[in-house]
Amino acid sequence: MQVNGFFSKGRLIFLAVVAGISIIVTFASYASLAFKGTQVVSYTRPLIERGAIVDRNGKPLAVQTNFYHFGVTPEKISDIETFAKDISPAILADPEEIVTLLTEAKENPKTKRFIYIRKKLDQVTYEELHQICKEKKYNFARFDKIPGRIYPENELASQLIGYMGDDGTGLAGIEYSMQRYLSPPPAPAGEKQDQGKDIFLTIDANLQYKLEKIAKQALEDTEAANIMILAASAKSGEILSYISLPSIDLNNYTSGTYEQTIDRPAMTQFEPGSVFKIFSIAAAYDQGLFRQDELFYCDRLFEKNLPSGEKVKITCLSNHGYLTARGALEVSCNDVTDQITDRMDTELFLAKLRGFGFGHRTSIEVPGETPGSLKDTKDKYWSARSKMTISIGQEVGVSAVQMMEAATYIANEGKGVQLTLLSKITDKEGNILYQHEPVYKQQNIKPETAKYILSCMQTGAEKGIGWRANLGDITIGVKTGTAQMADTKNGGYSDTDFLSDCLAFFPAEDPEIILYIVIQKAQGIQYASRIVAPVIKDSADTIIDHLGMNRGSAASVAHSGKISIQGTSQIKIGNSLPDFTGKSKRELLKLLDRTDINVNIHGNGWVTSQEPAAGTPITENMNVDLYLE
Repeated sequence: MQVNGFFSKGRLIFLAVVAGISIIVTFASYASLAFKGTQVVSYTRPLIERGAIVDRNGKPLAVQTNFYHFGVTPEKISDIETFAKDISPAILADPEEIVTLLTEAKENPKTKRFIYIRKKLDQVTYEELHQICKEKKYNFARFDKIPGRIYPENELASQLIGYMGDDGTGLAGIEYSMQRYLSPPPAPAGEKQDQGKDIFLTIDANLQYKLEKIAKQALEDTEAANIMILAASAKSGEILSYISLPSIDLNNYTSGTYEQTIDRPAMTQFEPGSVFKIFSIAAAYDQGLFRQDELFYCDRLFEKNLPSGEKVKITCLSNHGYLTARGALEVSCNDVTDQITDRMDTELFLAKLRGFGFGHRTSIEVPGETPGSLKDTKDKYWSARSKMTISIGQEVGVSAVQMMEAATYIANEGKGVQLTLLSKITDKEGNILYQHEPVYKQQNIKPETAKYILSCMQTGAEKGIGWRANLGDITIGVKTGTAQMADTKNGGYSDTDFLSDCLAFFPAEDPEIILYIVIQKAQGIQYASRIVAPVIKDSADTIIDHLGMNRGSAASVAHSGKISIQGTSQIKIGNSLPDFTGKSKRELLKLLDRTDINVNIHGNGWVTSQEPAAGTPITENMNVDLYLE
């Protein structure tokens, strides 16, 4: 038989030789792999160096590091018990737990090919474990290098800084909101990769630490659910301290509770109570609706009958008698505040409040900010009493950052300044890519209105119910508020849960610092004048000393807490203490003349509480403390 010309004898011999060589090479390669020592596999995903988060002075708050995820292929492990015994010391684990984990994984079709044993190993642990696997020739082990984060200050400003997930993406706080700067997206093929930028916050870490210490003590003393402290530069809007307790150790973020992770200053809204009165009074005064020396009469009840037949009744804590607007703020009178607000056109009143920033976000550089809640007259929940209740800080929802930004209008002669947490952004070479400059808002009230409100608040600190916040050697203006919180279970307002807050400016005549403190659900005493004003004083003292502000520039005004006044009324005391609640200073006159007991009167207005309680047997030289608001 003849062979086709293409398949000649020579060609067939050549093809046979080539095929034989290929087979020999293939077998040799497999043999080499079979007898060659195995390697422990380490995978490194392409890394973009994430920028750091630092305070205004460059103190590190969040810095880049590397972690390693340690995983294995369970179906390739022949002796699970020996493997578990070898690696358990390095990862501080119980060998039996590892055996159980791998045995179950080996039997599961979804995990038999790969499972992580430990995630986020640090460099030291990785090196120790990697060496063990290499020496024992555990070729089924794998180490994945991932970008990580270390938070050197642990809990400090934790909700503000936020947290980065395992995939290198920010999940909360600045880590989330500034993600595009901290970790730019991968560059297209052939282009230079842009590295992360460093974020300089406006907060001062050392001041933050000092104020957090004060906040923790206040939280312990009041047994409250939480506390917020915000301090900002009045002129620039830069926030110097941003505190929300309870907080969380950012290095153990996943083990924290929900309460520890809430960014309360930006994310939660609440009714601010009487602190809001300064904005209501400012709105009316700005429209020329009352004179500074004009007197209003408080009989403990604001009452109004509308043409529609609706009746509005709002009670006051005390019968204050004749008061000016200044006096109303001094003793926090609901009745007079409502009388003043009632003179103002409703739509104009609401417009002024929106002009302060209420009802919309401040655009501060953190995620999840609430816009708050400020109703209008077309709202389905608007009622005949809404305007009056809003004026005293009810039926309006605000956030702490909203209150701070609204306060900048008072501090800057009626022209607000936008709050910020961002001082500057730099690249890895230190070149400044962004530098904060103050952003001023539209004029909302006249300069003379702002000065008048500051003057009233200074009076409140010197001789009003905010006297516990008075500094003495530097002027301060304060306004306190105590508000019932919503009953989320039964509706309406809670009889036990209160929000206590206080807003302060110092120096009062030309504010440099705005300070706002909120305590929620305090146990026992809940009046802000009693529990928040002292924290304002301690915090203000700390800020002044930390910043090196000039002290002694203001006249010292000391409140003794003991007041002697003349009057004619008399209180009869038998063998036990009566209930002094509701009594005025004038009615307490004769108590100051007694020689068998020592009576101390604190504050102004009418008695709201006493120590010891009513019914306590009277003993020789006993001390009786009466607290007035």
